[in-house]
Amino acid sequence: MDIRLSQCFIAVDDHDKALAFYRGALGLEVRNDVGFEGMRWVTVGAPSQPDVDIVLEPPLADPNASPSDRRAMAELLAKGLLGGVIFTTDDCDATFERISAAGGEVLQEPVDQPYGVRDCAFRDPSGNMLRFSQPRKQ
Repeated sequence: MDIRLSQCFIAVDDHDKALAFYRGALGLEVRNDVGFEGMRWVTVGAPSQPDVDIVLEPPLADPNASPSDRRAMAELLAKGLLGGVIFTTDDCDATFERISAAGGEVLQEPVDQPYGVRDCAFRDPSGNMLRFSQPRKQ
């Protein structure tokens, strides 16, 4: 049995700001940007991983969600508490410089971690934490 990742989801509160960041600062390609059941279905991905999509979705994409649930999710998103994503890079320092130069909100400058990677961290325009990890050579 072969199981592989196909899509992952990142909650965003403004698709246009998110696209500017994920396309402009990170260099991901836009694969889909269409209306879907009253919402916007946007996917991006790394050109080197054509079979893995990142779906940029509203904080609560359930059309049956209550207004209070929507508010709660929006508050969690604003605090950066809806989880994070870790990207792999072959050059953590260059990735840091590129995203910093594009205006990314720095959470952590590049540092060697005791668990064998060099990484850095940013927040996207919606508040999500994104880490960029480079395996250290032994």
